[in-house]
Amino acid sequence: MDSLDFETLAVRAGIHRSQFQEHSEALYLTSSFVFDSAAQAAARFAGDEAGTVYSRYTNPTVDAFQERLAALEGAECCVATSSGMAAILACILGLVRTGEHIVASRSLFGATVQLLNNWLPRLGIQTSFVAGADPADWKAALQPNTRLLFLETPSNPLTEIYDIAALAQLAHGHDALLAVDNCFCTPVLQRPLELGADLVIHSATKYLDGQGRVLGGAVLGRRALIHEPLTAFLRNAGPTLSPFNAWVILKGLETLKLRMGACCAGALELARWLEGHPRVQRVYYPGLPSHPQHELAVRQQSSGGGIVSFVVAGGREAAWRVVDSTRVISITANLGDTKTTITHPASTTHGRLSPEARAAAGIEEGLLRVAVGLESLRDIQADLARGLG
Repeated sequence: MDSLDFETLAVRAGIHRSQFQEHSEALYLTSSFVFDSAAQAAARFAGDEAGTVYSRYTNPTVDAFQERLAALEGAECCVATSSGMAAILACILGLVRTGEHIVASRSLFGATVQLLNNWLPRLGIQTSFVAGADPADWKAALQPNTRLLFLETPSNPLTEIYDIAALAQLAHGHDALLAVDNCFCTPVLQRPLELGADLVIHSATKYLDGQGRVLGGAVLGRRALIHEPLTAFLRNAGPTLSPFNAWVILKGLETLKLRMGACCAGALELARWLEGHPRVQRVYYPGLPSHPQHELAVRQQSSGGGIVSFVVAGGREAAWRVVDSTRVISITANLGDTKTTITHPASTTHGRLSPEARAAAGIEEGLLRVAVGLESLRDIQADLARGLG
């Protein structure tokens, strides 16, 4: 498989046919697996013999998804989880101990901020948030007990771009790990491990599935970092990807590159149109020269991505008017779908943050996030134009 191109790996990697020689990937809906003998059962449970045991941490369909995504990311190992948030939790609790410290970007998905701010401190894990993308700011936030640097690039929802190579060098010089949430780009646009990152995290719910059907997540990296610590966490804590969801996302991976190409092309055209609209104060899209990290995005990503965020003049009232005027675009917080979606982050994905925290993260009341799907872009523009007046 190492010599095959991305498109072939997306269709062929991870296939292990059963005795029936099925062409499509098999779906193994079973909670447990039988053994040939008591001795084999003991060896499987002890980890002395490879093989399936219990679907909470070993299932052939989930294995197929893990192998395929690992091939696409260029990773040695992948562990799949029940959701993107479960992947973040598994990554942190599998690798960070009580008394250790995390440095994270301030521009993160709202639930991730809540996890770092409200839940991990109960376990003795503290987080310092960095306001900017400058590696010097990250260096200043390091502490002697810093174990992990965590970021999204592009970030949700402001599409802030972080220099993965520079932050990886900084983390390794401090004997820490760098984890990159690659949800917005997927391995089609960006492969963080090749830039020096230690860990890649996905919400497979988004682009990897691509049709808004199921929840899923994944953590990828070196086998020594991923296999034993994170598999042990899933075995004992249970936030496991179901075989059915794994099978659905496997089929999504087959069309990932085609979908991402179309979404990115539409997003760039939409961003250009919004930038010229008199009712739009600012557009956040890495593919635009006006984006503050445009040059870094060009070096680090193969495209600007499928997410466009913009600020409407008039604050929340004007932003909600745009949302409520849509007839084609789906009003939902999900993204990465074939259907274009729109959300008002300040009252949804980041609504549980304090006003001060939202302001610090740049989440304005007039901010809207659009995840461009596969519809006619002319129809999407007309849908937004209705509310923009």
